[in-house]
Amino acid sequence: MRYVRAKDSQDAVSLMAAAMDPMLLAGGTDLLVKMKLGRAAPDLVVDLKQIAGMRDISPEAGGFRIGAAVTGAEMGESDALMAAWPGVVDAVELIGSTQVQGRATMVGNLCNGSPAADSVPALLTAEAMVRITGANGERDMPVAELLKGPGETTLQKSDIVTSIWLPARPERAGDAYLRFIPRTEMDIAVAGAAVSLSLDESGTVLAARVALGAVAPTAILVPEAAKALIGSRLEAPALEACAAACSAASSPIDDRRGTAEFRIKVVGVLAARAAKIAYNRAGGSL
Repeated sequence: MRYVRAKDSQDAVSLMAAAMDPMLLAGGTDLLVKMKLGRAAPDLVVDLKQIAGMRDISPEAGGFRIGAAVTGAEMGESDALMAAWPGVVDAVELIGSTQVQGRATMVGNLCNGSPAADSVPALLTAEAMVRITGANGERDMPVAELLKGPGETTLQKSDIVTSIWLPARPERAGDAYLRFIPRTEMDIAVAGAAVSLSLDESGTVLAARVALGAVAPTAILVPEAAKALIGSRLEAPALEACAAACSAASSPIDDRRGTAEFRIKVVGVLAARAAKIAYNRAGGSL
């Protein structure tokens, strides 16, 4: 196996294209574990951390561009990012322990393709975009189009996600992410739900997005759940309709961490609770 520090994005793309079984290193919290367990045996590891911009959180078009090697800890230390997208930061900060937070990246969490990845539902509700450098140059893509199935994305062999862009927020807007895990911390989500809302001056929901994790082959948006919230002030019937839509949209598996029946029930509860948090963050009052 070879290890190479890429000089820039195009250098990384060329290295990836020439190798038989290459893998990228940003934080390494998943890659190194997989290699140690024998689940991954790349012939080339391409380190992205030295590429300009990969460690930056930069204002852009009223929102934020977050480099592929920005860690969860660094996101949590950005007051501006936390003020604009607290739900996204909350989700990223649930990944692993304090030690892992110092290395793990949001881009890595996304590109692993796990249905239970904590950052992905929050990115879906944020309408986040990924910037990809590949053999044919640079392109931008909605996060939703990157998702394919368990452990799979639509990325090609030499494609590299160099950053994620979070758009600008309206003045009265808020988001939140909640998950259920068997332990108090440092576990994989049994179910997760993210909600992003914007409100008018009276506190009525003008726009909403609701996304779920760990209850389908990929994280999913649930338009019917969002519709249940729009036009409401999160009265009980709206929250109940949102929860019911989330449960109806779920198609989870049974495993040792939770049954399908349990996941279907709890994901609706999480969505309703996340909606309340997002509503309060947007300036609403419940």
